[in-house]
Amino acid sequence: MRSAQGVYQLYIDGKWVNSISGDTFAVYDPATEEVMAQVAEASAADIDLAVQAARRAFDAGPWAKSTPFSRAHILFKLASKVREQLASLAEVEAINTGKPIVEAEGDIDAVAEVFEYYGGLATKIPGQVNPVSSDALSLSLREPIGVAGLIVPWNYPLLMAAWKLAPALAAGCTCVLKPAEQTPLTTMMLAQWFEEAGLPAGVVNIVNGFGESCGVPIVEHPSVDKIAFTGSTEVGKSIVKRAADTLKRVTLELGGKSPNIFFADADWEASIDGALFGVFINQGEVCSAGSRILVEKKIYSKFVEAMAEKAKTIRIGAPLDRATKLGPVISRDQYERVNSYIAIGRGEAKLASGGGRPKGFDKGYYIEPTIFYDVDNTARIAREEIFGPVATVIPFDSEADAIQIANDTPYGLAAAVWSRDIYKAFRVVKSLRAGIVWVNHMQPTCVEAPWGGYKQSGIGRELGPWGIEEYLETKQVHINLSEKPIGWY
Repeated sequence: MRSAQGVYQLYIDGKWVNSISGDTFAVYDPATEEVMAQVAEASAADIDLAVQAARRAFDAGPWAKSTPFSRAHILFKLASKVREQLASLAEVEAINTGKPIVEAEGDIDAVAEVFEYYGGLATKIPGQVNPVSSDALSLSLREPIGVAGLIVPWNYPLLMAAWKLAPALAAGCTCVLKPAEQTPLTTMMLAQWFEEAGLPAGVVNIVNGFGESCGVPIVEHPSVDKIAFTGSTEVGKSIVKRAADTLKRVTLELGGKSPNIFFADADWEASIDGALFGVFINQGEVCSAGSRILVEKKIYSKFVEAMAEKAKTIRIGAPLDRATKLGPVISRDQYERVNSYIAIGRGEAKLASGGGRPKGFDKGYYIEPTIFYDVDNTARIAREEIFGPVATVIPFDSEADAIQIANDTPYGLAAAVWSRDIYKAFRVVKSLRAGIVWVNHMQPTCVEAPWGGYKQSGIGRELGPWGIEEYLETKQVHINLSEKPIGWY
């Protein structure tokens, strides 16, 4: 996994290799701002080698003849290895991302669940017999798409890799996986167990690097059949354009500005906790973050006050401290981005709490949990994805008003509704233009259920049986059952 110089290498065709250029880049600990690793930097030439390896493995290697049961066995082995190494994986994930260790442990446990789920699903991909005339037999076969380029974000590094890798392997695809340049370490740790789990060389290749020099060559490579990307809407649009020349299949899980809607009849304590957890989990670096908190005017002032008071009790600390609830954001760039939005918010709305660097944290990319209120839905802090611990609280008058404000966004990833009135809750659920809607909860994610968004929040779905569909082609087979010639001749 590491060279003699301690550099994390690339994983191509079943081997650990340096990049062709020999270039490396640093990976940082966001809590200390110190370098925690050096990683080999891939460029187009390395990508070509990785894609060629994946193409060979798909077309002619042992993987081409693999059975659903053999693929399932490999996925279960990977799940077992992840569980066995959960503590070490979670520790590296927490340090590398800045997220609290308890959250990191939950993420790694979920990684194992994803491999287990798709291990079970690998043997349950059905074909179909189509009802045609009696002198023919028509079949629909499901087959793997081919070589899949998987591009993963930095907020949930290993989990997002698993969301893509597990269904791709279950379907029979081969892969070129690019972790985010900020957080590649746990994915490289996973790769060291591929051979032990039974993955043939070339089936999964891992390349590290930056968007333009590493991600773009994957998207544009003519031998890559499908792209699965999680990240910003801006980059997602670029991927669609670049993939168009080769008409690649594309799955995009993009940004959001999710409404978290609170009616006056909702459970009070659960609502306050749900509002804070929905936006501040993982430092707010969550695509589904409930960053627009819509509150009915009957309880609005009291709600804002209670949120602000409880936000002050959120424990900010080092990622490996088990009492920590909020760690640093991922990088200096992200720290500056979030603070720029806080500055914008000061001119657009009122500040209820936070807005600065927490006391006692002279190092690290720490930002106080920040709450703006009396926010108009046309404000920039209400319309643009901040991706940090910043909440915008918006008042509403009625059910219809709440729905109008909630849907007035270019995004449509997630939403939540809080009410004891089940009829009202379900009326709102049916009216919301979002791919994921929670009732009296915020952020639960189940591997069995689809994940993805409406509008500019993405294309396609991950997780559940929907996730594996994104890696399958459908082939029609027509069999003539008559001995007589057919046609005009």
